[in-house]
Amino acid sequence: MNKEWKIFGWLAGIFLVAYFLPLGNPNVSNAIYEAFRLLQWYARQHTLACVVPAMFIAGGIATFLSHASVIRYLGPKANRVLAYAVASVAGFILAVCSCSVLPMFAGIYTMGAGLGPASAFLYSGPAINVMAIFLSARVLGFEIGLARVIGSIGFAFVIGLIMAAVFRRSETKRNETAMLLPEPPQSRRKLWQTTLFFTAMILFLVFSDWYNTNDVTITLKDGAVISANIRYTVKDAFDIQEYDAQAKLLPDVRRLSKTDIVEIKPVPSFTMTVHHVKWHLAGLMGIAVLLMTWKWFSRDEVKEWMQATWDFAKMIVPLLFGGVFITGFIGALIPEKYVASLVGGNSISSNLVASVIGAMWYFATLTEIPITETLMRLGMGKGPALALLLAGPALSIPSMLVIYKIIGFKKTAVFVLLVVVMSTITGLIFGAWVK
Repeated sequence: MNKEWKIFGWLAGIFLVAYFLPLGNPNVSNAIYEAFRLLQWYARQHTLACVVPAMFIAGGIATFLSHASVIRYLGPKANRVLAYAVASVAGFILAVCSCSVLPMFAGIYTMGAGLGPASAFLYSGPAINVMAIFLSARVLGFEIGLARVIGSIGFAFVIGLIMAAVFRRSETKRNETAMLLPEPPQSRRKLWQTTLFFTAMILFLVFSDWYNTNDVTITLKDGAVISANIRYTVKDAFDIQEYDAQAKLLPDVRRLSKTDIVEIKPVPSFTMTVHHVKWHLAGLMGIAVLLMTWKWFSRDEVKEWMQATWDFAKMIVPLLFGGVFITGFIGALIPEKYVASLVGGNSISSNLVASVIGAMWYFATLTEIPITETLMRLGMGKGPALALLLAGPALSIPSMLVIYKIIGFKKTAVFVLLVVVMSTITGLIFGAWVK
C-alpha cells in the first residue's frame, strides 16, 4: 500500500506542477530552458564518461568482491584507522563528482561496509581531488587550496565517525542480519586478478572524465604573448582571464576578437598532456577490462555483473537526471550577483548561505573552481568561498535524492547537516584567520 501512495504522490505532484506552472512568466520559461540545457550538458559531457563507468564498478563490487572482504576492511569490526584512512583519501584516486561516486558508495554499503567508513568515502570521493586541490590553490590562492585539502580529509574522518556513533544501534542490527547471510562461494580468481580488474575499471573512469583546464598562451597580432585561461567562447570572440607573474588569475575578464589573435597554444602541463591522450588511455583500460572479463570470468558471472549494474542504474539514474533538472531550474531563477550579495564578508549567515548553496548546487568535477572564482570577483568573502568548496563537490540535489534512496531519510539528513554545519564553521574560522 505504501508503494501505491508513493505512485499517487508522484502523479499528483506532476499534475500540480503542470497545472499551476506560470509558463507565461519569462523568468520561469528561461528557467525551464536552462534546466533542459543543464540536463543535456550532463547527458552529453558527464553521463557516458563518468556515471556509466561508475555503474559498472558498483555492479562489479556487488558481484565480485566477497562480503567477507568488505566486512574485514570496511566493516564495523575492521581496524578503524585503516578503514577510515582508506575511505578518507579515496578522492585522491577518484576524480569524480558527487553524483558519480554514488554507485560505488551504494556498492560498498550494500556489501556490508560500515556506515562510518562508507560515509567517509561518500564525502571524500568527490571532495578530495588532486587536480581540484592544485587548481584551487592556483586560481583562488594558496591559502584556500591548503585549507581545502586539510578540511576535506578532516571532514571525511569526522563525518564518518559521527555517522557511525549516531546510528550505532541501527547499524549493529544491520550487520547482525548481514552476518547471518550464507557465505558466497570461493572466488575463482586470485586476489591480484581481482585487484587488477578493478584498477583497470577505475583508471578507465579517471581517464574518461579527465578535466581540461583551458590554460593557453595566446599570441596577438601586435606581438604580445598572453598566458590566460579561456572562460567562454562565442562565434567570433573569446572571454579570457590573464595570469599575472605569480601564475594567479587576474580578476578582470577580457574579451578578444578572433581578428586580434594569431595563435592559441595549450600550456604544456601534466594535466593537459593527459587530456590530449585521455581517450587513448581510457581505450587501453577498456580493452584490458574486456580481455580480463573474457579470460577470468564465466558467462554466469558476467550476467550477474550486468544485472547488478542494471539494478543500480534503475535506482540511481532517474534520480540523478531529475535532480540535475531541478538544479538547473532553481539555478536559473537565482542570478549570480544576487548569490554573491548574500555571501559577502565573513558573518555566520554568509558562511551558512554559502554552505547551503554549495550543498544544493550540482558541480561537475572541478567546475566549482571557476564558479567560486566568479562569485569572489562579485564580492564573495574568502571564508564563504572555502565553505562553498567544502560543501559543494560533496553534495547536490541529485546526490541527496540518491543517498536518501540508499540509506534512508534520517541518515541522509544527518549527513547533509554535518556537511553544512562543518563547512559553515570552518569557513567562519578561515575567514577570520586570512583577513
